[in-house]
Amino acid sequence: MTWVDVRERLPRSGIPVAAAITGRCPVSSAPESGTASGEEFWLVRPVYFTTLHWSEDGAEHGDCFVDSDGVVRLPHGLTSAETVTHRAELPALPGRMTHAVLGEDVPSALQNAWDAHPIT
Repeated sequence: MTWVDVRERLPRSGIPVAAAITGRCPVSSAPESGTASGEEFWLVRPVYFTTLHWSEDGAEHGDCFVDSDGVVRLPHGLTSAETVTHRAELPALPGRMTHAVLGEDVPSALQNAWDAHPIT
């Protein structure tokens, strides 16, 4: 896996990537519960990059990373509570050259992957 600094180069729009995300955990008002309340973090999440995204609240975002929950994160250096520092291409699906198979093609693609023998 090769990590790319997002300050140097962004991926093409629509591309799913692994994103290294940094930020700070929200401060909890509850007594210390063993959580990382208020601590900085740096973690990896699957996201996709897009040049234009409309949030559920109608906000427009350009050149951003969006996760499966719709959370928008900007490239590091821009104003955002959580930013993406690096990104890496995700591997293709087993036995495929693509990252997604949809609809009625899924069962046969999945069965082909299970039936494939590992290359030694």
